Amino acid sequence: MERQNTETAFEKIHKAAVADYTPMLPKRRRFGDRSEGRRIRSLEPMAVVAPFIMPDRVGAQNLFQDSINLAAMERYVHKKRDEGHMGFGLMHVLIAAYVRTISQRPGINRFLSGLRIYARHNIEVVMAVKKAMTLEAEETMMKFFFDHRATAIDVYRQMTEKIDAYQGKKEEKENAFDKLARVLGYMPTFQLRAAISLLRWLDFHNWLPECLRRLSPFHASVVFSSMGSLGILPIFHHLYDFGNVPVFVTFSTMRKSVETDRDGTIHRVRHLDFAVTSDERICDGFYYASAFHEMRKYLKNPELLDNPPETVVADID
Repeated sequence: MERQNTETAFEKIHKAAVADYTPMLPKRRRFGDRSEGRRIRSLEPMAVVAPFIMPDRVGAQNLFQDSINLAAMERYVHKKRDEGHMGFGLMHVLIAAYVRTISQRPGINRFLSGLRIYARHNIEVVMAVKKAMTLEAEETMMKFFFDHRATAIDVYRQMTEKIDAYQGKKEEKENAFDKLARVLGYMPTFQLRAAISLLRWLDFHNWLPECLRRLSPFHASVVFSSMGSLGILPIFHHLYDFGNVPVFVTFSTMRKSVETDRDGTIHRVRHLDFAVTSDERICDGFYYASAFHEMRKYLKNPELLDNPPETVVADID
C-alpha cells in the first residue's frame, strides 16, 4: 500500500512537469547535445579548458552590481495599469528586459553541465513566489518558460496566469517541486545523501530524468530574487553547484537619494539596485558587459519592450 502511494506521488509530479513545459527544440539533435541545450563546438581553446580548471560553479563566479533611476520604469508601470493590466509591476519589466537581452545576447543563456558548455534552447526564469498573499505564508520556487520574442505584456500574462492559478488552489498549496522535495524529505539521512549524489551523477552524464529537470529550480537561465520584501539592499547570492543556473540576480527598490541638476534643481530619486552573480565560464567579461549594457537600455526605455524584437540572434555553433 505504501509503495502505491509513493508511485502516485511521482505520477502527479511528472504530470505537473509535462503540463507546464513546451520545449523549443532544434531541428536536428547532434551527438553530445542535451535535452535542454546543444553543445557549443566552436569555442576558443581557453573556454574549453576553463571548466576543467574551475570545475565548481561557486569557484567560477563573478560579482557585478548596478543601479538605475526608476522614473522611466514607474511611468511605464502606471501606463500599463491604466491600460487595464492590473498587477503589472517592476518585476515584469525587469524579467522582460532580461528575456529581451537574451534574444540579442544569447551567450548569457548558455550553461555548463558535465564540464561542457551548451546553448540553452529555451529561456527559463526562476523566482520565489508567496504561496498566499500574507506575511506568514511560505515561499516556493516557480519556473517560467518564455519565448525569445516575448514582450513585456507576454511576460506579465504568463507569470500572472501561473501565479494566480497556483495561489488559487485552496485544496493544494504545493507545486510539483514542493511535492518532490517532500517525497525526498521522507528519506532517512543516509538515503537522502545517496539520492542527491545519484542525481548529481545522473545530471553530469545527461541521464537525469527530463521530468525532474523541468521541475528543478537549479536548472534554468537565471534566478531572480527580490530583497525589498526582506528590508535590505541586494546581496550577492551564490550560484548552486547542483544544476546549471549560470546567473543569479537580486534586486531592491528601497534606496532613495537626492540629486541636483546643472541648473540647481533638486530631485528625489528612487533607484532599482541589483546585484548579479554570474558563471564566468559561459562567456567572457566583455560579453557580459555588453549584455548588461543591453539590459540597461531596456530598463531605461521600457517602451522598447512593447513590441517583439526585430531579429533574434542565434548563439554560435
